[in-house]
Amino acid sequence: MNEKNQLEIDTKSCMIRRYQERDCEALIDLFYDTVHSVNARDYSLKQRNAWATGKEDCKQWHQSFLAHETYVATINDKVVGFGDIDQTGYLDRLFVHKDYQGQGIATALCNQLERFIQSNIMTDASITAKSFFEKRGYQVLQEQKVARLGVYLTNFKMEKRRSFFE
Repeated sequence: MNEKNQLEIDTKSCMIRRYQERDCEALIDLFYDTVHSVNARDYSLKQRNAWATGKEDCKQWHQSFLAHETYVATINDKVVGFGDIDQTGYLDRLFVHKDYQGQGIATALCNQLERFIQSNIMTDASITAKSFFEKRGYQVLQEQKVARLGVYLTNFKMEKRRSFFE
């Protein structure tokens, strides 16, 4: 199997592949649904509505996905997760469908994204995702209050320092 195009993970027939334009709407829907369900334990409805409005611009997201190294996780052709990282090592988005949490999908996506970068990796992790990144060796640099549509959300500037020998 060609590693650049598709990687098989675990026994649940989940496939990791590169982003394609036809994925954009499904990724936006997954983002919205994940923020409004999985992140509900850490963020108020007002915060979640500001973070994921349901009015995300598909054209803008598509351009962002193309500019980044972007991977999509599927099970039986259903999109169950995605993540993207830019050339500087900024891990921008990492989301897994609410019904597929805890099955190794985020780990598989993150493994693939981290392979793309040889230097340190930065991310702005939600309260919900903070422990996931800490388990992967990311360290909190600072807690942040980020304004979205006039509403403040807490997240964490995190960094994974890469050793020369990794």
